[in-house]
Amino acid sequence: MKIEHVAIWVNDLEGMKEFYETYFNCKSNIKYYNSEKKFESYFLTFDSGARLEIMRKEDMNQQNRGAQMGWAHIAISLGSKQSVNQMTARFKNDGYPAISGPRVTGDGYYESVIEDPEGNLIELTE
Repeated sequence: MKIEHVAIWVNDLEGMKEFYETYFNCKSNIKYYNSEKKFESYFLTFDSGARLEIMRKEDMNQQNRGAQMGWAHIAISLGSKQSVNQMTARFKNDGYPAISGPRVTGDGYYESVIEDPEGNLIELTE
């Protein structure tokens, strides 16, 4: 058994696609569009095979999504402390502030946390 993919709602579908392709080397499928539901999405595939679906619906916005309980963040393993440090520095240089870290957490992870352009938290782990 494995998780097939995770999905997040986004406002700027093309901008978020470009962000994940640029920073995480994701490969995108062709955009899916359902004109009846005014829904569009991309599946972004990481080198490991994991997939992230980014979705947008014309009448969906932060207000009508409501305050939802659910996923808190996505964690992406970069393979080493050095990679975490380098990626964190890259994000900072490109104007994405680190929310925390790099640091060793109480449960033993070496990580830093950044936000994607729409405020979704991404843990960069070794």
